[in-house]
Amino acid sequence: MTRTLHIRVESTADFGDLGETLESLDRGEDVSPADPVCSIEDIDTLGRILRPINLRLLETIVEREPESIRALARAVDRPDSQWVASQHASPPDVLDNVQELAEYGLVKLEASGAAKRPVVWYDELDIDVPLHGDADGSEAVNAD
Repeated sequence: MTRTLHIRVESTADFGDLGETLESLDRGEDVSPADPVCSIEDIDTLGRILRPINLRLLETIVEREPESIRALARAVDRPDSQWVASQHASPPDVLDNVQELAEYGLVKLEASGAAKRPVVWYDELDIDVPLHGDADGSEAVNAD
């Protein structure tokens, strides 16, 4: 079964229906689970988060299921990982990238002894980028 994480570029005012969901839960109402959505505030942030090095880290986590961030760094630095030489990944760089991915919910960090184990719980990404104006809700600039 394929598990999909939906990524949307939307203004912070549009970030899901969390407020409504929490109010419904407070009232004791049943709330059906929604598809998992990661809301990103703008296209620049989306580009930074989904840059090639981060996508390669996500792929490696899914394919190799490393036991730690250090093991992930070793995995992407191996000759058989198809890692581009210009994208050499040292453990501190990988740590920074994984922490950024975790901040946006693209990676979970689970305790694994003294280390943290990166986990990707989805099989594919579905990305929704509006082409009607800026993602922050402001109007598009007209070239006329």
